[in-house]
Amino acid sequence: MKALTWLAPLRGIAVLASLLVVAPTAASSPTAPAADGEWNFRVLLDGKEVGWHRYVVRGDGASTEVESRAQFDVRFLLLNAYSYRHTARERWRGACLDELKARTETNGRVEEVAAVAYEGAVVVDGPSGDARLPGCVMSFAYWDPRILRATRLLNSQTGELLPVSVAERGTERVNVAGRTVAATRHRLSAPNLQIDLWYADGRWVALEAPTPGGRTLRYEL
Repeated sequence: MKALTWLAPLRGIAVLASLLVVAPTAASSPTAPAADGEWNFRVLLDGKEVGWHRYVVRGDGASTEVESRAQFDVRFLLLNAYSYRHTARERWRGACLDELKARTETNGRVEEVAAVAYEGAVVVDGPSGDARLPGCVMSFAYWDPRILRATRLLNSQTGELLPVSVAERGTERVNVAGRTVAATRHRLSAPNLQIDLWYADGRWVALEAPTPGGRTLRYEL
């Protein structure tokens, strides 16, 4: 089985909850997220549950702290064919990343990324080497709908800054914690990466992406 390499940008990143209360209206304009929130996703591969991803966001709007934990296990013929563990802690100043520490273990291989804002730039130390990224930098923080305006995002697994584009795909009905709500679908594209995101009333409520092997991975609250 091929490794799910597209999983790299899924950060400690940012977002969702079974405790989330979503109003049945669609949000089409990216606005600042609520100061506090907790999101618990179950992760499905071709409709079969393979793990979970949990986000906790705490802050006052000006300063925000985010903790993310994920665990996926894909079994084949009673064997664990794919194992993924991810933890990340982030601090934000407004919409700009202030500090990041992330650890990812994929099939036993460990990758770590550290980043900190310093003198008008974000200094990154990761598997791709050291880098100094000028200006305001955002990661793949799906919990913050302001990423829908981003043109570049930091991959918290590799430390790479990726060019991205986002296109709105219309309004759809999606299942959120046992009930159906109207949500706006957006497609985020980057090199070798395509992720569809759904937001309802400004809240991230679902994610779906194809894997290199032609399968579909989905996040549901």
